[in-house]
Formats: sequence, structure tokens, C-alpha cells
Amino acid sequence: MSSTTKAIVIGGGIAGPATAMALRRAGIDPVVYEAHPTSSAGVGAFLTLASNGVDALRVIGPDPTALTGGFPTPGITLRSSTGRRLGESRTGGTLPDGTTSQTVRRDDLYAMLRAEASDRGVRIEHGKRLVAAERSATGVRAVFADGTEALGDVLIGCDGLHSTVRRLIDPAAPAPTYSGLITTGGYARGVRVDVEPGTYEMIFGKLAFFGYVVAPDGEAWWFANLPRRREPARGELDETSAEDWRRRLGHVFAQDAGPATALIEATETLMPMWPIHAIPHLPAWHDDRMVVLGDAAHAPSPTSGQGASLAIEDAVVLAQCLRDHRTPADAFARFEVLRRPRAEGIIRWASRINSSKAAGPVGRRIRDAMLPPILRLTADNAGLRRAYDHHLDWDASTAA
Repeated sequence: MSSTTKAIVIGGGIAGPATAMALRRAGIDPVVYEAHPTSSAGVGAFLTLASNGVDALRVIGPDPTALTGGFPTPGITLRSSTGRRLGESRTGGTLPDGTTSQTVRRDDLYAMLRAEASDRGVRIEHGKRLVAAERSATGVRAVFADGTEALGDVLIGCDGLHSTVRRLIDPAAPAPTYSGLITTGGYARGVRVDVEPGTYEMIFGKLAFFGYVVAPDGEAWWFANLPRRREPARGELDETSAEDWRRRLGHVFAQDAGPATALIEATETLMPMWPIHAIPHLPAWHDDRMVVLGDAAHAPSPTSGQGASLAIEDAVVLAQCLRDHRTPADAFARFEVLRRPRAEGIIRWASRINSSKAAGPVGRRIRDAMLPPILRLTADNAGLRRAYDHHLDWDASTAA
């Protein structure tokens, strides 16, 4: 496609700015439209950017290892509720320069990507909530809630799990699938934990799942996954106060070995509790003028540690496809062929892990007996290598 191609990018989180930077490198002119009136700020969730995500981000320029507050987290130790070590796993591979997976605050990654995109001439407009889109033979018109409009050759949905673009492409698109888990987390200081900084500890508790990692400055970053069979209605979890959640969490983890209760008590501000969803299979990723990527197309559960990484990979591959193909329809079709098998394979793997977090008494005994040999057998299997060692070559052609 030509350098005069204009792209409307919906969503200013991780996928939006990354996609805009990749499009700029491909000679396409993007504008990012973000629904929120200002950029996000303040205490929020953290995520792990796997080695393949770090590698993909480097293809379009910014290096996430330069993030203030981020730190390498290459491995995981898994434990039972009694503290018994069940085995170890990895959060990624090792890049040629020795870089491994990085754990970062989501807000910090947002800020870095938006600043980098702006420095490269990408315009980011806030307060632009998409409500409609009209296709034509020559382009697409986006309509926003404030009454304004935008014209472009293509419209790219980077608008996450509850994507508007996904519904505009296919009004019958399936809703995100509830995982049976709700989650929260926080940051705690002043609690002595006997682990090395940068190594995740994951505990299969009697009633819920708890994970934590210690940053180089001694602060503990933690999260909790609680089984809940019925999917909460929108806003329902917010009806319980943070202090009530703190008390509930203390009760849930009281029987488990490890520092969960101490870390929860020492946390000044709990993150809001929210349900975990995934999109295991979306039938339609695109039409002739619009396409979705990242969580809007294939949301894995946070268990995968791959949500952000897959979105950044998508950004690179979509830009390459638009660079290499004559029409948007051809580019989008090739993008789906290249990305769907990888994304959906990782989602299936993460779903199996989620089911083990919500195991009952018998399931817990089976899981704790089977996990050690399974982890030993899969420590370096081909599936993990395919996930973590995935490399994108910008100069490679995406032509079939």
C-alpha cells in the first residue's frame, strides 16, 4: 500500500501506540483515538512482557528494558498450599544480548509507548469513544460519541477485551468467555520474604491462587485469583469495599503457607477486583476495511503472560502485511493466516492452567502429585520454545 494510506487506530493502551509506530515504519500515516479523556495514571496492575514481546517491541524501536521500575523476571517457582515446592517454569526465553522477560507496571508501559509514538509524529486524540463506522469502496468513516468523525483507508481495532470494533465487524461476535476466576493485586513494603528479587512465587492455595515477586528495591508485587462460579454482573464487584475485600482475602489465604496474608495486610491500596475473561476463538477478525488485533481479537487469560506480547507481535505483522499487499482486504486476510494459529494455541494452553487454579480437594491432590513430573518433562519442550523464541524479521516478506 502507498505512503498516503491513512489508518484510524482505535485504542490508546498498549496495542494502539505499538501499532501506530509499526505503521509509521511501514510508510502508513496513523492517528490513534483513545476513549478516555486523559491518559491513565496512578496505581494499577502490572504485567510481564515475555521475551518474545520484548523482541517484537525492539523491531519497531522502543526498548522496554529501559522502563523505570521494570525489572527482569525470567522464572517461576510453583508451590502447594503447604509450601512444598512443586517445580519451576519460565516466563520467557533469553534474547541474544541476555535480556529476559520483564515485569512492568501497566501504566509505565502505556506512558512509554505513547511518548515514543508521539516523538515519532503519531497524533493521539483523547476523549474519542467510537460508536459507529461506515465502509465504502474507498475507505472508512469513524464516528465518535462527541459527534466528531475521522476518515481513513483502514480502521484498526486495538480497543481490547470489550472491543467496539469487533462488534462493528461482526454484530454476532461472541462475548468474552468468563474464566471462573476474579482477581486483584497490589504492592507491599516492609514484609520480609525469603525469595530472590525477580523470581515469581506462585502458590496453589487451598481456596485460591496467589502469586508474588519482589522488585529490586524490596517492594513485593502480588496478585490473587479467586474462584467464583457465577460471572459477576458489570459493576457488581465494585459494590464490595476495598477493606471488605482485604478481610475476605485474609480469610481465603489464612490456611496457606507463605506470605500472602502479610502482603495483603501491608498493601496500602488494593487494585479493584475484576473478573478474568478470554476470547478463545473469534470467527471474524476483519472485513474489507476494518480489522482487530491483540485482546480485541484473541484475548488470553493473564495466566499466559502473553497478552501484551501477542498484541505487540500483531502490531508488527499487521504493518508488514499492509506494506506487502495491494489491498486492505488482502493484507487483513494474510495477517489472520499468520497470527491466528499462534494466538489461539497460547490461549488454549493458558486455559488449562486456569482450570488447575480452581481445583477442588480431590483435584488439588491430583494436581500436586502430577505437576512435579509434568514440569520436569516440559521444562524445555518445543511448545514453550515456540512461544518464547518467536522472532519477527521486519525485512521478511509476508506474501503467501
